[in-house]
Amino acid sequence: MGHQLPHLPWLRSFEAAARNLSFSAAANELHMTPAAVSLQIRSLEQYLGFQLFERLPRGVRLTDMGLAYLPSIRKAFDELSMSTVGLFGSRGDRSITVRSTAAFAVLWLAPRLGEFMAAYPNIEVRLFADIWADALGADQNAIDIRFGDGHWEGFDVELIQTEASVPVCSPAWRERAGSAEALVRLAQDNLIHIMGCDDLWTRWFRAAGGAEFTCRKGVQVDTSLTALELAAAGSGFALVLRSLARPYIESGKVVAAFEGELPIDQAHYLLLPKGGKRPPPEVLLFRQWLMDKAREDGERSPAEAPVP
Repeated sequence: MGHQLPHLPWLRSFEAAARNLSFSAAANELHMTPAAVSLQIRSLEQYLGFQLFERLPRGVRLTDMGLAYLPSIRKAFDELSMSTVGLFGSRGDRSITVRSTAAFAVLWLAPRLGEFMAAYPNIEVRLFADIWADALGADQNAIDIRFGDGHWEGFDVELIQTEASVPVCSPAWRERAGSAEALVRLAQDNLIHIMGCDDLWTRWFRAAGGAEFTCRKGVQVDTSLTALELAAAGSGFALVLRSLARPYIESGKVVAAFEGELPIDQAHYLLLPKGGKRPPPEVLLFRQWLMDKAREDGERSPAEAPVP
C-alpha cells in the first residue's frame, strides 16, 4: 500500500505561504502567480478536509489545524534538503557564516569544527566573533550563537545546552593556599568578574554556605576566554561554564578551585533569522551537526567529566 500523501506542489505552496503569511510572497518565492498558489492551497485543504488558512481582508492567518500541520511539513522539507546535499553534495560551492561568542568559538566549536568540514568539504565555513554581527549585516546563510536568556526578537531560537559554572584557578594557587579556608580568603581577594555575569561569585559563596561575601579586589573582563587565561596565568579565580573550563582543566592549565558547581539561568543558544526564506540546506546541516555534538557533550557522565 502506497503512502497517502498530498501532491508535493500543494505542500510546497502551503509551507511557503505559512512561513511568509502571504500568498503573494509565496508566489514570488516559488515563481508562480498568487492565483496559482491560492488554487494549490485550496486543493490541499479539500484533500485534507480542513481549512489551513483564514483569509483576511489584508493577508492570511493560519488556523489551528494549519499551525499543527506546519511543523511536520517544514521538518519533512528540511530533512529532504539536508539528505540530498549530505549524500549527493550541492551544486557549486556553498558557504555559511557562523557568528559566535569568542569563548564558545575557541574553546568549544573550534576543536570540533574539523569533523563538520571533513564531512561536508564543499561547504565553506566563515567563523567570526559576535562583535562583528552588526557589521556583517543580515545574512540568510548566517547562524548566530549567543549567550543569554534565550529571548531575541526576530530570530528562531534553539537551546544548545544548559550547564553550570565551575570555579577555577591555577594549580600553584591551590597548592599555595594550603587549606580550604585559606583558599576562600585568597579567592575573595583575587576574583575575576565577567561582564554580564557580575553576581555569580556572590551567588557562589552564598550557595557554599560561607560567610557574607565581600569583594575587596578583582578584575573585570568581557569574555570567559580572557577570564580563563588570567586564571591560568595565576592572576585570579574565574567562575566559568563547565564546557569552557574543560579544555583548560584537561590540559592542566587550571584546576577546580572548589568542589561543586553553580547552576545558572543563562545558556548558549543557536539563532536563525525568523521568517523570510527557509534556511538553505548547508545551514540546516550545520545546525543539526552542532546540536548532535552538544547532545554528545551533555551526555558525558559525571564520572567522565574532568570537573569535580
